[in-house]
Amino acid sequence: MITALLVLVVTAGFAAAIAAAHGGAGGGLWLGVVVLTGMSAWMVQRLAQLGGGRGWRGRVLGLLAPLGFGAVVLALWEVLVIGFQVPMVLLPAPSAIAARMTASSGLLAQDFVQTFVKAVLAGYVMGGALGFGVALLADRVPFLGRGLLPVANFVSALPVIGIAPIMVMWFGFDWPSKAAVVVVMTFFPMLVNTLAGLAAAGALERDLMRSYAATHAQALWKLRLPAALPFIFTALKVNAPLALIGAIVAEFFGSPTTGMGFRITTEASKLALDLVWAEIVVAAAAGTAFYGCVALAERAATFWHPSMRA
Repeated sequence: MITALLVLVVTAGFAAAIAAAHGGAGGGLWLGVVVLTGMSAWMVQRLAQLGGGRGWRGRVLGLLAPLGFGAVVLALWEVLVIGFQVPMVLLPAPSAIAARMTASSGLLAQDFVQTFVKAVLAGYVMGGALGFGVALLADRVPFLGRGLLPVANFVSALPVIGIAPIMVMWFGFDWPSKAAVVVVMTFFPMLVNTLAGLAAAGALERDLMRSYAATHAQALWKLRLPAALPFIFTALKVNAPLALIGAIVAEFFGSPTTGMGFRITTEASKLALDLVWAEIVVAAAAGTAFYGCVALAERAATFWHPSMRA
């Protein structure tokens, strides 16, 4: 009850602070902002402590803690930018970014489809599947594994800003060149993690499969792949933000007139920073949602793992 009341007080306080900042209030405003910030820190800490419990109430409160922290950051951002009259070209206020997102929703959706739906998802699936398949082959043929790992390590160390122009020359300016960059970036993490996961099965379990006269395929399907699932999902989670970053950066070096990377570069050159930040918000939200979907799939597929049971 006390926490809920504090949430209402902090929300009302920041709303009043934002309104006062618009009116050009002086020192009293900043004293109030300092007090509200301290109250907000205590509120978020309290929500995090209450969210550690079991049941639906603990899960809801655990979700409210990061949401409350994000809301406080946005409120402080709004108050400080407006109160100090920061120019739009340096840092737009969250309200200006939200207004631009509403006004340019169609353009943002078009860029999202071009970058995320076409390039990121296609490259993510192809890179992950290729890394997984090569890992199975390298596990079966140890000589191939010893030869591939140094080469894969070399490819993973290549900078994306060096790969992207080459891929544009090979595959054109549309989304296939961006998907190719994503494939290069996601291949190595999947290869390394899958190989480590296939080797994670214990010696006793392997001896048991041999005592049952299990074939390589049977041991792979019933023992080694289940043991490798946590490692595979680790690679999938690492690759989720990597794929989005790679596709956006690749669009800096040649793209049709759509795409998040293309929009960021063109609008930044025109000092339309509100639209640039709108693209950043869309990219961050898409990457977070993508990572969350992979994490949910991991929880469903590896519910038996001790880390999930805990």
